[in-house]
Amino acid sequence: MAAYDPEQEAPNGFVRFWRKVYRPMGFRKGYNFPLWIIFAGAMIGFCLARFQYLDINGKFAQGVAPGEWFWYRAGIYRVGIILHLATVLPAGFLSCFQFIPVIRYKWLIFHRINGYIFIVLMALGNIGALMVARRAYDGTLATQTMVGAAAIMITIGLAMAYYNIKRLQIDQHRAWMLRTVFYAGFIITIRIIMIISALIISQQGENYISMSCDEISFMYKDKQASYKALYPQCNTPNMTREGQTSVLASFNDGSAVGVKAALSISFGSAGWIALWLHAIGVEIYLALTPAESERLRVVSYERQLEAGFDHPGSAGLTVDRWGDAPKWQPPARTSEMYPLKKSPNVSGEIHMESSPSSSQ
Repeated sequence: MAAYDPEQEAPNGFVRFWRKVYRPMGFRKGYNFPLWIIFAGAMIGFCLARFQYLDINGKFAQGVAPGEWFWYRAGIYRVGIILHLATVLPAGFLSCFQFIPVIRYKWLIFHRINGYIFIVLMALGNIGALMVARRAYDGTLATQTMVGAAAIMITIGLAMAYYNIKRLQIDQHRAWMLRTVFYAGFIITIRIIMIISALIISQQGENYISMSCDEISFMYKDKQASYKALYPQCNTPNMTREGQTSVLASFNDGSAVGVKAALSISFGSAGWIALWLHAIGVEIYLALTPAESERLRVVSYERQLEAGFDHPGSAGLTVDRWGDAPKWQPPARTSEMYPLKKSPNVSGEIHMESSPSSSQ
């Protein structure tokens, strides 16, 4: 008896319409296309909106959060932010095309080159992020640890994805690339959580953050009289410790300093929450799509077998070789189409390879 396949049902008019939209792009499951629209659309929109920030002295200086330009206008932090923006923005934009099936089917060379470019750009972007973490939103401990954790997670994801595709372990390559892109996408969610958190903190009216007097003075620009009146401790010898003073984190007083303090005190915690949500979310998606993972593992088995790899189907980093999972076995039909035989390799060891008939 044939297995039930909802795709074979006679669809209604709505389903027929949407199939005409997403199937030319290579999507075969109805849920994949709206998910791509939501998440890839958010990434593309965010990157396109931020490309203007590559004009560091113009758009970025004017649009960045209050006080941030004080640190980014010169020195190593300027180098770091330029490196970060010039790499992660194109990387985020290009990553969305990696998940369009028709590109993988018809333009595989583009998929491969685009993948290598993404890996290089994200690695450089991590370096830039680490360079500015000390000053990003006043570089609180929560912010610095969050940036470090994100950089580590993204770097590990890139390395795992690269290794698995080199071993033709396509199912694991898919999983790790999804993880990596979702980890990187947390920077969008940060903005939402940070604003909500800053608004809550502003209503509480009892949260303070340490800020440099030089940075505060920079934000007041031509209003130095107000600066001296509001922060007399910054202009009195021995009234501050290493030029730092306490600032109320609040949107309500209308000052750039209060806004910056509210955003700075929220940024690190918002980043941790966003990173956690994205890490959990992508694992839920992977757990809900085991059929796609199994399909790609069969493809991996066939390609690894043809390439002469040991342990076909598990030549990459798989749990049955590196964990305590049962040994993976290919479906019976695949085993019949790709029969195995033992043959000595150059060193005299035994490895599995496809028979001549299996490549026909």
